[in-house]
Amino acid sequence: MTQYPQLLHTVLDTTRPRELAEFYRLLLGLTYRPGDEPPEDGTPDRPEWLVLRTSDGTNQLAFQRVERLPRTTWPAHDVPMQAHLDLTVPDSAELTRQRRRAEELGAELLLDRYDDPDEPLYVFADPSGHPFCIFVRTPA
Repeated sequence: MTQYPQLLHTVLDTTRPRELAEFYRLLLGLTYRPGDEPPEDGTPDRPEWLVLRTSDGTNQLAFQRVERLPRTTWPAHDVPMQAHLDLTVPDSAELTRQRRRAEELGAELLLDRYDDPDEPLYVFADPSGHPFCIFVRTPA
């Protein structure tokens, strides 16, 4: 028995679960939980809930259908972020490569701090408008 609850995964609300799951599957190299894969026969796909996992089967992200999702207005505070994902890369060259990948997959650049000497980073919005950061990992 554990003394504390265990985090299962982070859930993102979206009006388009499959589209957002595909974005993160490709961005992060994740796989679908068995049974959550897109239909192979081309039948209409309107899932209410999807889960992505690491290659070893550890849940990472889940996507839950909602009817509407007001997009954050960050950095203005009219509609706050409420939550965001932080992703790291080992160096500036990889930061540049991942910026291109994120944008090719449909992310929108919200903030460019590539030249920040203390913490080079980019802040993006995913296709549903959730902010996420990619920054160079600093030694602990």
